[in-house]
Amino acid sequence: MELSAGKLWSFRRLADKNGLFRMTAVDQRPPIMNLVKEKKSVAEASYQDVSDIKALLTRTLAPYSTAMLLDPIWAYPNAIQHVSPSQGLLMTLEEHNFLDTEKGRISTEIVDWSVEKIKRIGADGVKFLAWYRPDADPAVCDYQQKLVEKIGNACKKQDICFLLEMLVYPLPGDSNQTKEYVEHASKHPQHVIDSLKVFADPAFGVDIFKLESPIPGSAIPEPGSPDAADCQEWFDRLDQISQVPWVMLSAGADMKTFQNILTYAYKAGASGYLAGRAIWWQAAQSFPDLASMEKELMENAVPYAETIGNLTDRQAKPWHQHRAFEAGVSPPGFGPDFPKNYST
Repeated sequence: MELSAGKLWSFRRLADKNGLFRMTAVDQRPPIMNLVKEKKSVAEASYQDVSDIKALLTRTLAPYSTAMLLDPIWAYPNAIQHVSPSQGLLMTLEEHNFLDTEKGRISTEIVDWSVEKIKRIGADGVKFLAWYRPDADPAVCDYQQKLVEKIGNACKKQDICFLLEMLVYPLPGDSNQTKEYVEHASKHPQHVIDSLKVFADPAFGVDIFKLESPIPGSAIPEPGSPDAADCQEWFDRLDQISQVPWVMLSAGADMKTFQNILTYAYKAGASGYLAGRAIWWQAAQSFPDLASMEKELMENAVPYAETIGNLTDRQAKPWHQHRAFEAGVSPPGFGPDFPKNYST
């Protein structure tokens, strides 16, 4: 796999010096908005409240992250000052209000936002969440695929890393119906596998996959238990299918569950994580008392970030050791004619 000069720099910025990703997400919108509404007993979450939470999360957790994932509306304008110039910056592209139809979910991009703008502000990567069910209506699947391909082409043109997140969701008639940004509690592992099979095609231009556990969090066995081998096989299949490095998402899993998920993922070959709520959701319950929330972050979230960070250091696979880079990572065209060879 060839890695262009810009994308190589993206990888190096998002990971640590050893090639491992410990990325923290504060781009969540509905989960934080719903938290504000619940804790303040209001119909709508104010811009200031959502922004205050994101700024506090970023200020507290950025020092323990190789990169931060921000949204362009609430997080970036209010929290970018807490992201060190020495660490990576990911920006989200998807609109949080998706279109839920009888035939499946349709993702959209944030209005007035683009890959080009993400590149222009100096970010190191573009993250896009595509809701996907391989057994949804073919027209819906086709729409989602074309949208991802368009974004992949834009990232190629701007020479910036494309990180794709996919989430399985319930179709009408499935059990455990939800429209929230939570894991589908009764998802079938094969749906996760088959979704990855689709977007592993190089035509989509994905550089890093942000993957959910194929096994629902509530069913993840303790590593080393009698059921661990069967669970491990599902994670191993993720690595077998992915043609690029991959990281794990937390999907709202609790701390212990996500740590177990990472253990399976790292044994399979994952290169790190991009997680949010598993790290800071417990502390966020102290809102609207931001002082108490900060105390909880320091006492619980930071030690947890250090714990899974140490686990990553010990067990994750550096991205440049992924089989995609067996021939090396030097971009094509390097040499005396690089100015000419580097395409625009």
